[in-house]
Amino acid sequence: MKKLRGTVIRLGLETMAATGAYRLLQPLTGGVGFILMLHHVRPASISSFQPNRHLEITPDFLETTLKNLRARDIDIVSLDEARRRLTEHQFGRRFATFTFDDGYRDNRDYALPVMRRFDAPMTVYAASDFAAGTGRLWWVALERIVAHSEAITMPLDGVEMQVEAATPAQKQMAFARLHDHFRRLPTDLDINDAVGVLARRCGIDDTSISGELCLSWDELKAFADDPLVTIGAHTISHCNLAHETVDQARHEIATSRERIAAVLERPVKHFAYPYGDKAAAGRREFDATTTLGFDTAVTTRPGMLFPSHADHLTALPRISLNGNFQTGRALSVLTSGAATALWNGFRRVDVR
Repeated sequence: MKKLRGTVIRLGLETMAATGAYRLLQPLTGGVGFILMLHHVRPASISSFQPNRHLEITPDFLETTLKNLRARDIDIVSLDEARRRLTEHQFGRRFATFTFDDGYRDNRDYALPVMRRFDAPMTVYAASDFAAGTGRLWWVALERIVAHSEAITMPLDGVEMQVEAATPAQKQMAFARLHDHFRRLPTDLDINDAVGVLARRCGIDDTSISGELCLSWDELKAFADDPLVTIGAHTISHCNLAHETVDQARHEIATSRERIAAVLERPVKHFAYPYGDKAAAGRREFDATTTLGFDTAVTTRPGMLFPSHADHLTALPRISLNGNFQTGRALSVLTSGAATALWNGFRRVDVR
């Protein structure tokens, strides 16, 4: 299903680019600006099995993106400035904001040098358990489990089943099936426990991945000292907040901010919902971040920014810089708003 969806998206982007339809739609769909969503920025891997490839782009494509925006006279601004423009209705020029989820070390090592060359601000949302080295990046662990397995035996929907994973195609199917299965579990604690069992069977240490990939507290503090960098909160454990009780969800949001602020010795005003889709962030979560006083909170719901988003600053949409679509043509279509408008049925604001 994910492969089919990716193919449909790719064909749609190519069709819009080839016909130039996105240029005709942009005055209607482009909005006043947009927030770009990134995760990893690092050199491309040559592996034939990269199920999480959509979560990474290369430094070269980041540079291509920045050049593209500058050439089109789109301002690249911080989240604070984006919020100011929305609330003060200053829309003389379109603007873009760069956000990076999870707090990966490659954001410092590969993204920041590129952002510096363009004097471009960036916001990085850190999950406090990842900075502490105790968090679980279960989707990375699952990739490593499948990569090192020819078959995986585990209970699926109450039945012990063997999932073949010998060939690259089988690995892709196995990862997609298992990923969907784990996302349906009641809480992220259940996901981490289940993936942990598989990891131990395969000799994979899933407990060390956050320390391997994410900025430590000391590194995060030094990173935050760069004038281009803003650090936001991303919960304690990177959990699906919609699966937690009201009290636990509030604890995840508030405590993550408190821990980051204590280390950085500065306020933390911005938040990103883990997963961030409709199954993970809705009205309850939007109200929580509003009540807790965040200046902004971002989802992963696709969309552009419109003046009416000034009334929904804790339910902001983003545009994913997806590793599967690293072309200038796709970028032009995405930043025109045409693709997300079709996806959203031309609804500009969706906070349901």
